[in-house]
Amino acid sequence: MTSLAPIMQGFFTERLTGRRASRHTVAAYRDTFRLLLHYTQTELGHPPAALDLADIDADLVGGFLDHLQAGRNNSIATRNARLAAIHSLFGYAALRCPEHALLIQRVLAIPKSAAMSPTCAS
Repeated sequence: MTSLAPIMQGFFTERLTGRRASRHTVAAYRDTFRLLLHYTQTELGHPPAALDLADIDADLVGGFLDHLQAGRNNSIATRNARLAAIHSLFGYAALRCPEHALLIQRVLAIPKSAAMSPTCAS
Protein backbone atom coordinates (compact mmCIF):
# COMPACT_ATOMS: atom_id res chain seq x y z
CA MET A 1 0.00 0.00 0.00
CA THR A 2 1.21 3.47 -0.85
CA SER A 3 0.23 6.26 1.51
CA LEU A 4 -1.23 9.31 -0.23
CA ALA A 5 0.26 11.78 2.28
CA PRO A 6 3.94 11.68 1.18
CA ILE A 7 2.94 11.77 -2.48
CA MET A 8 0.78 14.83 -1.93
CA GLN A 9 3.44 16.54 0.18
CA GLY A 10 6.11 15.85 -2.43
CA PHE A 11 3.82 17.17 -5.13
CA PHE A 12 3.51 20.50 -3.35
CA THR A 13 7.11 20.78 -2.14
CA GLU A 14 8.94 19.32 -5.15
CA ARG A 15 6.74 19.55 -8.23
CA LEU A 16 5.00 22.88 -7.73
CA THR A 17 8.00 24.59 -6.14
CA GLY A 18 10.36 23.11 -8.73
CA ARG A 19 8.22 24.40 -11.55
CA ARG A 20 7.85 27.78 -9.89
CA ALA A 21 4.09 27.59 -9.79
CA SER A 22 2.44 30.87 -8.88
CA ARG A 23 0.95 31.26 -5.43
CA HIS A 24 -2.45 31.37 -7.12
CA THR A 25 -1.86 27.97 -8.73
CA VAL A 26 -0.67 26.52 -5.43
CA ALA A 27 -3.75 27.91 -3.67
CA ALA A 28 -6.10 26.56 -6.36
CA TYR A 29 -4.49 23.12 -6.20
CA ARG A 30 -4.60 23.18 -2.39
CA ASP A 31 -8.31 23.99 -2.51
CA THR A 32 -8.91 21.19 -5.01
CA PHE A 33 -7.26 18.62 -2.77
CA ARG A 34 -9.03 19.89 0.34
CA LEU A 35 -12.34 19.33 -1.44
CA LEU A 36 -11.22 15.95 -2.79
CA LEU A 37 -10.02 14.77 0.63
CA HIS A 38 -13.27 15.86 2.27
CA TYR A 39 -15.29 14.11 -0.45
CA THR A 40 -13.17 10.97 -0.10
CA GLN A 41 -13.57 10.94 3.67
CA THR A 42 -17.34 11.24 3.27
CA GLU A 43 -17.51 8.51 0.62
CA LEU A 44 -15.04 6.00 2.09
CA GLY A 45 -15.16 6.84 5.78
CA HIS A 46 -11.36 7.10 6.03
CA PRO A 47 -9.66 10.18 7.47
CA PRO A 48 -7.29 11.90 5.01
CA ALA A 49 -4.18 10.80 6.93
CA ALA A 50 -5.17 7.14 6.44
CA LEU A 51 -5.74 7.30 2.69
CA ASP A 52 -3.70 5.31 0.21
CA LEU A 53 -3.13 6.28 -3.41
CA ALA A 54 -5.30 3.31 -4.43
CA ASP A 55 -8.27 4.87 -2.61
CA ILE A 56 -8.34 7.69 -5.16
CA ASP A 57 -9.36 5.66 -8.19
CA ALA A 58 -11.07 6.76 -11.41
CA ASP A 59 -14.55 5.97 -10.07
CA LEU A 60 -13.99 8.10 -6.98
CA VAL A 61 -12.55 10.97 -9.04
CA GLY A 62 -15.51 10.75 -11.43
CA GLY A 63 -17.90 10.88 -8.49
CA PHE A 64 -16.01 13.86 -7.10
CA LEU A 65 -16.27 15.71 -10.41
CA ASP A 66 -20.00 14.97 -10.59
CA HIS A 67 -20.34 16.21 -7.01
CA LEU A 68 -18.64 19.48 -7.95
CA GLN A 69 -21.15 20.16 -10.69
CA ALA A 70 -24.32 18.77 -9.13
CA GLY A 71 -23.71 19.22 -5.41
CA ARG A 72 -21.68 22.42 -5.41
CA ASN A 73 -23.05 23.98 -8.62
CA ASN A 74 -19.56 24.45 -10.05
CA SER A 75 -19.23 25.42 -13.68
CA ILE A 76 -17.67 23.14 -16.28
CA ALA A 77 -14.61 25.41 -16.29
CA THR A 78 -14.18 24.97 -12.53
CA ARG A 79 -14.68 21.21 -12.84
CA ASN A 80 -12.02 21.08 -15.54
CA ALA A 81 -9.60 23.17 -13.45
CA ARG A 82 -10.06 20.73 -10.54
CA LEU A 83 -9.48 17.81 -12.91
CA ALA A 84 -6.28 19.45 -14.20
CA ALA A 85 -4.97 19.63 -10.62
CA ILE A 86 -5.80 15.94 -10.08
CA HIS A 87 -4.15 15.01 -13.38
CA SER A 88 -1.05 16.93 -12.34
CA LEU A 89 -0.87 15.07 -9.01
CA PHE A 90 -1.28 11.70 -10.73
CA GLY A 91 1.34 12.59 -13.34
CA TYR A 92 3.72 13.24 -10.45
CA ALA A 93 2.68 9.98 -8.77
CA ALA A 94 3.33 8.01 -11.99
CA LEU A 95 7.05 8.70 -11.65
CA ARG A 96 7.17 7.70 -8.00
CA CYS A 97 4.72 4.80 -7.80
CA PRO A 98 5.02 2.69 -10.97
CA GLU A 99 3.36 -0.18 -9.11
CA HIS A 100 0.12 1.83 -9.45
CA ALA A 101 0.50 2.40 -13.20
CA LEU A 102 -2.95 1.07 -14.14
CA LEU A 103 -4.75 3.10 -11.47
CA ILE A 104 -2.84 6.22 -12.51
CA GLN A 105 -3.51 5.59 -16.20
CA ARG A 106 -7.25 5.33 -15.53
CA VAL A 107 -7.34 8.59 -13.59
CA LEU A 108 -5.28 10.36 -16.25
CA ALA A 109 -7.71 9.07 -18.90
CA ILE A 110 -10.64 10.97 -17.38
CA PRO A 111 -11.49 13.58 -20.00
CA LYS A 112 -12.32 17.17 -19.34
CA SER A 113 -15.89 18.19 -20.06
CA ALA A 114 -16.67 20.22 -23.10
CA ALA A 115 -18.44 23.47 -22.40
CA MET A 116 -21.93 23.53 -23.77
CA SER A 117 -22.28 26.19 -26.41
CA PRO A 118 -25.44 28.25 -26.40
CA THR A 119 -27.95 27.19 -29.02
CA CYS A 120 -29.12 29.74 -31.51
CA ALA A 121 -32.78 30.02 -32.32
CA SER A 122 -33.46 29.95 -36.03
